[in-house]
Amino acid sequence: MTQVRLQVNGAVREAEAWPGESLLYFLRERLGLFGSKNACEQGECGSCSVFFDGELVCSCLVLAAAAEGAQIVTVEGLEDDPVAARVREAMVAAGGVQCGFCTPGFVVAMTGLLRGNRHPSDLETREALSGNLCRCTGYVRIFEAVRRAGDALE
Repeated sequence: MTQVRLQVNGAVREAEAWPGESLLYFLRERLGLFGSKNACEQGECGSCSVFFDGELVCSCLVLAAAAEGAQIVTVEGLEDDPVAARVREAMVAAGGVQCGFCTPGFVVAMTGLLRGNRHPSDLETREALSGNLCRCTGYVRIFEAVRRAGDALE
């Protein structure tokens, strides 16, 4: 076991981790942050998306030890973020939330997209969300949520 110290959602957090332990496991099991979901464990679904030093990453692909000293923002850390608030509202209004399992990852990815581009084209939206999978909605409602959230931010 090794001690890992990082900043998570604005607070310095520290816990022990196994050498091969993923950041996802560390966040969920060591720090009790269950918003990032454990689905594929291969970086294919986006359910575990977080911001790592400002960059969108799949936390299942990052070793916890590699996050030493990093700034991590999970979906829980977006609670007071005005862009994320519009994203959450738009996901509900557009019907982009079905079972809800993929929703945290989509909220993180959509927040990142809309922070830099309030009105992305369909192609930009598809590219930005291409790392996130949903088995329930067929994506039309999720893409509608991006448009609604962007409009609400004006």
